[in-house]
Amino acid sequence: MPFRIRPDADFTESFKDAAAGELLEAIRMLEQRPDGTHEAIHAFRKNLKKVRSLYRLVAREMGAIRKRENIRLRDAARALSTIRDAEALIETVRYLQSHARDEDERASLERIAVILETRRNWMTEAEAGIEPKLLETSGILKEAIAALDGLSFPGKRDRTAKLIAKGWERTAAKARAALDACHGEASDSAFHELRKRTQDYRANHKLLTVLWPTAMKAKRDAAKALVDRLGHVHDLSVLSDLVEAEPQLFTRNDDLARLLDAIIHRQQDDRREALVMAETIFADDPGEEARRIRLLWRAAAK
Repeated sequence: MPFRIRPDADFTESFKDAAAGELLEAIRMLEQRPDGTHEAIHAFRKNLKKVRSLYRLVAREMGAIRKRENIRLRDAARALSTIRDAEALIETVRYLQSHARDEDERASLERIAVILETRRNWMTEAEAGIEPKLLETSGILKEAIAALDGLSFPGKRDRTAKLIAKGWERTAAKARAALDACHGEASDSAFHELRKRTQDYRANHKLLTVLWPTAMKAKRDAAKALVDRLGHVHDLSVLSDLVEAEPQLFTRNDDLARLLDAIIHRQQDDRREALVMAETIFADDPGEEARRIRLLWRAAAK
């Protein structure tokens, strides 16, 4: 089921269909795991991010239900994060390897990737009880689907258009504020916040693709590229944190020195590139964007 909201359909039903579609896909991934457990957890977490973005779009109209469901989905994702995070660290080292500046650095990163693969394997063995946890999480998502029955939104076209526009403006304004916080001596958390807000912005473009398909797709693709770039920035920070928390993993000092140097060099480049991309994506005034969305929604709803 496409992650879409149609202006020419009943808004409550369209909203429920979009949320339930992602939750059902998340359940399918956890129960069937077509590409293995690691990829299933990764896909499930992406599904939940889209649902949480959808809820933020209409947060004020959902009231306390939004807070409750957001916590439910957030905690469900966190409960299955350990193994996926271990896999992400390996992918991050491979990313650094693809940008290695010489053969010595590439060889050091290869040895570190092997170390992290061993770490992931023993963590997977330690998570011997992952099967019941996956089934438990599947049950939690079924409860989230059932909770959708209690939702109801205004049926009037103009009020719905206003609701969507206000939600869009809040999302864009938060993204712009997050971008402004990333200039200067910004923290890792500032760039991570920009990534989360860009994910919301991208999800809104996917939800409302029908309003202006070509323009929405172009902006959505640009936002995805930015999310990916900011994802590297975040993953490199997590890898750096691992070095500090578990230095005993890295038995060769020269490998460790090359790893830290590669992290610093790559993260600086990724941050610079991300800021250039973000300035283009969030160049428009949030209020003006919202006005366009309101007009497009009203026109499409006729």
